[in-house]
Amino acid sequence: MFAMLFLQGMDPFYQNVSSFPTVFFSFFLLISVFYWLVAVLGLVDIDALDVDLPEPDADIGNINVLAGVMMKYGLNGVPTIIIITSISLFGWLISYYSVHFLLRSIDAIWLRFPLGLMVLLGSLYIATLLTAQLIKPLRKLFASEVNSSKTILGQVLIVRTSSVDDSYGEATMNDGGAGLILKIRCPIENKFKQGDRVVPYEYLKDKNVYRVISEDEFLGNIQH
Repeated sequence: MFAMLFLQGMDPFYQNVSSFPTVFFSFFLLISVFYWLVAVLGLVDIDALDVDLPEPDADIGNINVLAGVMMKYGLNGVPTIIIITSISLFGWLISYYSVHFLLRSIDAIWLRFPLGLMVLLGSLYIATLLTAQLIKPLRKLFASEVNSSKTILGQVLIVRTSSVDDSYGEATMNDGGAGLILKIRCPIENKFKQGDRVVPYEYLKDKNVYRVISEDEFLGNIQH
């Protein structure tokens, strides 16, 4: 791999992308793009990577290291994949141009690696700060459904994932705007599939999920 990092005959763009430290962010950026494609197809929850963060007044001593770092830098309130994608993109841009305008001019390999490490850490730090600012206005779009759970119960949702079970599933709700994506659960595996119409009848606050039944079942219960 290191032979490729310093191959002078490569196209400048590909040389920069595959050079350290840009290759670090290139990897996570590709993983993020793949994850988004899978999520769009409904094969995985958009928040499957989310880290459970405690309430603001929770005992700091009980917070794990990752959650503590995320809270410290304001990386909360949106799905984790958005944070990873944003940091990867900002870090990629910063490291790419650092390699292009700085590291490429240094011939000594023994010097390029420590400088590359400094660029990596600096890019990661700046990308984290930029991401924290970026997600501030996005938090309202991904606000917890706690306050609106009562209005969501009884509404018709459309299943967006390929299946729904007791630990996985998402559905969309037409709220008159861009729509909401809600986590749904059903104890009976393979009962629902993508495109099915379901109705939430219970909200589990601790897990931020809705238990659902089919629209026909819901209407039948009302009629009886």
